[in-house]
Amino acid sequence: QVQLVESGGGLVQAGGSLRLSCAASGRTDNYAMGWFRLAPGKEREFVASIGWSCLNDWYADSVRGRFTIYRDVVKNTVILQRNSLKPEDTAVYYCNAERSSAKYLSGAIDYGYWGQGTQVTVSS
Repeated sequence: QVQLVESGGGLVQAGGSLRLSCAASGRTDNYAMGWFRLAPGKEREFVASIGWSCLNDWYADSVRGRFTIYRDVVKNTVILQRNSLKPEDTAVYYCNAERSSAKYLSGAIDYGYWGQGTQVTVSS
């Protein structure tokens, strides 16, 4: 059983940076990890994913080049570093995990474990 707890959300100005963390309980060394987001009035959107080996990652087109996902294996944590933030990045961000040998997982249905979400608001 894996439990995920996100942190690091808050209010930031456009152009700024914010780091989201997701602390996992239970072993996740053979899990793919990811982030999704849900903005008001929009559908849930894939943001980024990283495979169990930490060698592969994948990003939504809307965040590629601005966001970076990586894992701290020692702390059993996955980080989403977000730079050059835009108002359209405002959303609740959810951390995800699923046991998988895939390089990354980009579908919401692929993940069985979800965190409770953390709100990020980017002001213009």
